[in-house]
Order: sequence, then C-alpha cells, then structure tokens
Amino acid sequence: MRTGRAGRHAGPWTWRTTHDLDTFLTTAGPFLRTRPDAHTLLLGVTATLAASGPAAYGDRPPRYGWRHGPDGRVDAAFVWTPPRPPLLSTMSDRAADALLDVLAAGPEPVGGTNGPRAAADAFTAAWERRAGRPARLRTQLTLYRLGEPAPPAPAPRGRARAATPADRDLLVAWWGEFARESDGEPSGHAGSVADRPAYGGLMLWEADGRPAALAGRSRTVAGMARVGPVHTPPELRRNGYAAGATAAVSRAALASGAGQVLLFADAANRTSTALYERLGYRRTGDHRRYDFPPDR
Repeated sequence: MRTGRAGRHAGPWTWRTTHDLDTFLTTAGPFLRTRPDAHTLLLGVTATLAASGPAAYGDRPPRYGWRHGPDGRVDAAFVWTPPRPPLLSTMSDRAADALLDVLAAGPEPVGGTNGPRAAADAFTAAWERRAGRPARLRTQLTLYRLGEPAPPAPAPRGRARAATPADRDLLVAWWGEFARESDGEPSGHAGSVADRPAYGGLMLWEADGRPAALAGRSRTVAGMARVGPVHTPPELRRNGYAAGATAAVSRAALASGAGQVLLFADAANRTSTALYERLGYRRTGDHRRYDFPPDR
C-alpha cells in the first residue's frame, strides 16, 4: 500500500492509495456503506471486482484510495478502473482538491471524473484551476430510488426471463448500444455480461418469441441494488417493453433482499425519467461525469 500526498490543504487528513481491493474494502468499506445510495457506483464496482477479479473492467489494474484523519476515521474514497475516470464518493471541496494532487502525481493521466454532483464539481474545478482550461461535462444523471412499486400501465405484451450465457452476443451488442446512446464507454462490457447471469443480474423482455428489451441490476450490497442498463432497440420502442423489463428487474432486486433499489437516468431525457416515475421511482440526487481534455 502506498501513501499519497495529502495536498496543501489537507492538514492532518491524509489520502492513501492501494491496488489491493481487500485492504480498500476493510478500510473504506464501512464509510461507503453509511450512504449506499450516494456511493452506489463504488459499491457496485467493487462488488464486481471482488467476484470477477481485477480484470473485470479491463487490463489495467484498478486503484483505490481513501482519506483518513489522525484518529483513522475515513471521510472520502475513490475507485479508479482505467481507462474509465475515477469514481468519487461524497467528499468536501478540500478533500477533492487534495485528491487531485495525489492522482496527478501518478503515472496514469487523470482524464476526467465521475461521482455525486458536489464532489465531481469540486474535483473538476480543482483540475481547471491547475490546467487553465475548461473540462467538458459529459453526462448529467439523476439518481432515483424506488418507493412504492407500480406495474406498467398498460401492461406490455410479452414476459420477462432471466438472461443466460447463451444470450451473450446479444447482451454485449445491446449493452454497447446503450452505452453509445448514453455517452458511456462504447466497449469493454463483455466482462460485465459474463458476470451478471451468475446472480440473475440481466433480464430480457420477450415479445412474439424474441428478445425485445434488456434490463440489468447490480449485486445487492449494503442493502442496495442499482438497476441498469435499460435498453430497447430503436425499432422496438414505444411498446412498453422497457417498462416491463424495468419493473421485472426491480422486483428481482427487492426479492434479492435490497432495501433500496436505485437507478440513474439522463436528466435531460424526459421520456425515460417519466417512465421511471410511473414505476414508482423518486428523485434522490444528481451525478456528473466530466472529461478532462489533454494539453495540446
């Protein structure tokens, strides 16, 4: 385990980083579990890494970190699976500023960030001050929590079924289409597709004997599961298939023991946000992802 530079504002608080997932979960896991809704991405990603190994998101080794005070109390954390940007926990502006010092001193370029809005904004502002140029807001997402579940009305034609390894090629293709439409990572989803059927984490809605929509969910961690991705091919939309798949996968998450079922939606896409609200989801927060353009 390595100790990162604390940064000029950190005082007695210190950032520490490691490539060892067990060390990170032992030290920072209790902090993340205090707010499983705000930390849903970090909890979900580390659960996948624990189940599938360090290559779950690519060939480059993940990096983890946490900030602690002189009494050992943790108040901030990050998970970084290059080439994706660092995922941030909730944290103060001072913690975000110091974290940028730590990450910028390493060999991996800091190409952006992803996290709760306040933390992502603070980290990005620190980067802009140092770089002297603006970052690009890549996605702005609304985080929803399931309240009282409601079935889709009218009910769509067809039924839900759990995806199996035999569906792999279709699932990889649809996940990639979803990522491109949502400005996410266009490739690198084969590992997630291979992992999720083991716990029923991908569901297909079938209509007229063929798959018509996809909905997934994360593992249940700290009493929380997150729905996503949700995708319907363009030619099959406006038939309620995404609503059916989302309702089915939400029920499966509740059945798995999740006390909180969450999902992200594009804040600007009123079609999808209205759908989730009809199914019983209620807004609970905002997340942002920024890209940091390289120096030219």
